[in-house]
Amino acid sequence: MGVSDDTPGSLLVAGLTQAGETLACAESLTAGLVAATVADTPGASAVLLGGVVAYAAEVKTLLLDVPADLIARVGTVDASVAVAMAEGVRRRLGATWGLATTGVAGPGPSEGKPAGTVHVAVSGPSGTATRALELKGTRAQIRSATVEAVLRLAVDETGATHRTPAPPWEPRGTVGLSGHPGDDPGGDPATDHPTPAT
Repeated sequence: MGVSDDTPGSLLVAGLTQAGETLACAESLTAGLVAATVADTPGASAVLLGGVVAYAAEVKTLLLDVPADLIARVGTVDASVAVAMAEGVRRRLGATWGLATTGVAGPGPSEGKPAGTVHVAVSGPSGTATRALELKGTRAQIRSATVEAVLRLAVDETGATHRTPAPPWEPRGTVGLSGHPGDDPGGDPATDHPTPAT
């Protein structure tokens, strides 16, 4: 099954290839779907370094350097945890860009938060942007919408929308931060919260 050259994943691979940049993924509720979606684009190996599926709080702490006291204070479904995950995977894997997802896929609530409460983050050379989502639908629909949201945020942050999508037969990739924190193409029910790099 081919992937359209204007999907967020293919735009990201094309943009990062062109810029000579790389990405890494830290995923909780999406459990590898973000990395798998990026990898659907031929040539993704030029940009995708790897990913960490960190479902459990202790894995977020051990592998992504999310502070245990932060999780104890706010839980795992929080914008600050998404930021720490994105920054942690970027640092640990040595990528230009780090993408992160954390939230409640459902069907019921978790940590006192309703299904569909999701935070995504993209960390890069100039800082980290987050987006809070309130999604509706089945567990599968919430996970799929989360993948779409984090990839769209990554496309915005890296400036990949301004690059030419790579043809499926010629992979190239690169990532860069363009800084569109207020931009919300597609009218997603989300808000952006840029956070300075630490």
